[in-house]
Amino acid sequence: MSDFDVGSNTFTETNSKQGSGGEGAFKKRLGIIATCVVGGSLVALYAVTGPFVAPALRKICLPFVPATRTQIENVLKVLQTRSGSLVDIGSGDGRIVIAAAKRGFKAAGFELNPWLVWYSRYKAWREGVQHSTSFYISDLWKVSFSEYSNVVIFGVPQMMEQLEVKLQTELQSSAKVVACRFPFPTWTPDDVAGEGIDTVWVYDAKTFKPLKTNKKVC
Repeated sequence: MSDFDVGSNTFTETNSKQGSGGEGAFKKRLGIIATCVVGGSLVALYAVTGPFVAPALRKICLPFVPATRTQIENVLKVLQTRSGSLVDIGSGDGRIVIAAAKRGFKAAGFELNPWLVWYSRYKAWREGVQHSTSFYISDLWKVSFSEYSNVVIFGVPQMMEQLEVKLQTELQSSAKVVACRFPFPTWTPDDVAGEGIDTVWVYDAKTFKPLKTNKKVC
């Protein structure tokens, strides 16, 4: 074998090792980049969807199902002779609160999902009713609704009985309650509007508040 042949073999072997090493380093860098991208995507996905999913893990939750245009019209229809303060329990993206503010109500919304509350505030500002609306990040069971004369609730069946007790205790006798999609289990509505999923039930607090009797002192 000539010196040239030996040198050629050595050169070829060296290049092969360098090429193999370079390919391995490239694959390693590519793996690190892929891991970072996947990890970052998962963090971003949790940040966006976490507030939406978390309520569903609670014992009683209010899933976000946007009110239809017909539902909003029905709510405003049954409250057309009313005025003053209004609260939407589980206000979602704020459409009920904003629509009520446009009709002259001083409207507030309570929502557990912070993303929806921030969006509601932005939407109210865009619609020009930011001064007559308020949105709060709060659990409905930790809030008193005693200051509101009109209450709107998009509830779920498993919470309505407990909410009956809460509102019966807290609301003034002059208040009106509007239940959307599901009625209260024991209260008798004064009025019903709409049909199907757009049905709303109206309750007068005078009919479900316990009567106060004046005890005579002997």
